[in-house]
Amino acid sequence: MSTATGAPTASADTTTSPATTAGPTADGEAATTAATSLRTPTATTAPTARGRARGWQLRFAVLSLVWGFSFLFIKVGTQGFAPLQVTLGRVAFGALVLLAVLVIKRERLPRSARTWAHLTVAAFFLNALPFSLFAYAELTIPSTLAGICNATSPLWGMALSVVALSEDRPTRRRVAGLGLGFLGVLTVLGAWQGFAGTDLTGTVMALGASLCYAIGWIYVRRTLAGVQHSHLSMSSAQLLLATAQLAVVTPLFTTAPTGYPIIPLLAVFALGALGTGLAFLIQYGLVAEIGPTTAQMVTYFIPVIATAAGVALLHEQLSWNTPVGALIVLAGAALTQSRPRPNRPTLPRAGRLEP
Repeated sequence: MSTATGAPTASADTTTSPATTAGPTADGEAATTAATSLRTPTATTAPTARGRARGWQLRFAVLSLVWGFSFLFIKVGTQGFAPLQVTLGRVAFGALVLLAVLVIKRERLPRSARTWAHLTVAAFFLNALPFSLFAYAELTIPSTLAGICNATSPLWGMALSVVALSEDRPTRRRVAGLGLGFLGVLTVLGAWQGFAGTDLTGTVMALGASLCYAIGWIYVRRTLAGVQHSHLSMSSAQLLLATAQLAVVTPLFTTAPTGYPIIPLLAVFALGALGTGLAFLIQYGLVAEIGPTTAQMVTYFIPVIATAAGVALLHEQLSWNTPVGALIVLAGAALTQSRPRPNRPTLPRAGRLEP
């Protein structure tokens, strides 16, 4: 997942797409809707507003749960299938969900060859590669650690955007957030004890997956931000391309499954249909209704849910430095997402004539 401000939020190992680059537009639409409601008040305005508030909060909670449980689904899926097979199933099921909605809404996929070319790169960096890295990482690290590594995506995004995006100038607060976030990563990994008990290869792959999200979003902002296609159309095409990429690669590096165990198969289905397909639809709705700033707050619930699910359902061990480090990471990520307040014009004092 990413915000319209440019620095990607923790993607939650989700279907990240050019969809949310239109965040400012979504904000504008929400503001227009609110203004229209104020101009035409009715007796049911207040109850409707309260119902809408409860509605987005419920969807926000569902999105947090789905993305938080994605790391558990990956872990369970790799118990029955190779990591690339888990990822292929994930993007395929996610694409089917989005395509079904695309057909229902009678929308079309993009037609421009240039758009498809850029989406091919986006699909690689935002879906195929990071999803595969997380799947391989969870062969050797717990799902709790994978979920926390995923939360470093805003840190990578801020570090890269300073170089790649001229409009994202560093501030003291954001630089402090970057340093604080990576201090949190070292805390999670137990750096003072020589990373004992932590598989560095798996951890590096999980951190690399988060880095992929940052690289992909910078590319998307530079190449697809002005494309005139719907969020649903662009994301459907992106997942189709990711499915095609993995369909080519997976047979080269894996052998066909000898069986289809039901629990891992259901985990892969849930990972794709819910964590990738349905989650995008919920995310898009939230951004359009409440704006990207509030919608991106889901980032800070994902590692908490991932940790709780891993400990409660997979019986993963949790030492004190893991939750403490996760809190430091989230605090740093929050600082990197901060923006300076706009300067307010100074109002003239009563009785004073301005020159």
